[in-house]
Amino acid sequence: MSSRVARYVRETRETRVEVELNIDEKGEVRVETPIRFLNHMLATMLYYMNSTSTVIAEDRQGYDDHHVVEDVAIALGEAFREALGDKRGIRRFANAVIPMDDALVLVAVDISGRGVSNVELRLRRSEIGGLSTENIPHFLQTFSYHSGVNLHVIQLRGSNTHHILEAAFKALGISLYEASRVVSREVPSLKGIL
Repeated sequence: MSSRVARYVRETRETRVEVELNIDEKGEVRVETPIRFLNHMLATMLYYMNSTSTVIAEDRQGYDDHHVVEDVAIALGEAFREALGDKRGIRRFANAVIPMDDALVLVAVDISGRGVSNVELRLRRSEIGGLSTENIPHFLQTFSYHSGVNLHVIQLRGSNTHHILEAAFKALGISLYEASRVVSREVPSLKGIL
């Protein structure tokens, strides 16, 4: 089987985002956005996806962090969808429950083609490392919609915002990796398509 790779560029008056993604080859992860904590979370997710990946984002207006977060989520979601190809033989479902110190977060995914999400996070800080925490659920929901991945992110325990979010992005990376593994020759659906 050849590697499943994608390149996606999103360019608007507000941002320019470029994503390169190989979901079958563990290698270098390079993330450069103007938002420090977003860089940390994306690098965490992509590392635990066992991917080779590049995410570069430019903020052309500098209003706040919203446009960069949203457009990175769109570009990353579209790249992941493209890299999956026809989804033949993928495991499709996966989940992970990840602890980080006081935090415990559950993430479950279904690569169904239906980008529906449920995000239940109780974050105490309003900002962390240049990232408004209100944009974290927006990132996850936007990624879910554009990737076609049904996504549930549920905080089970914890009070430290950094720990909660890092556990969530680790769990997301692990779940996406496991769900996208090719384990058979069949399309994993009674419908015969995803």
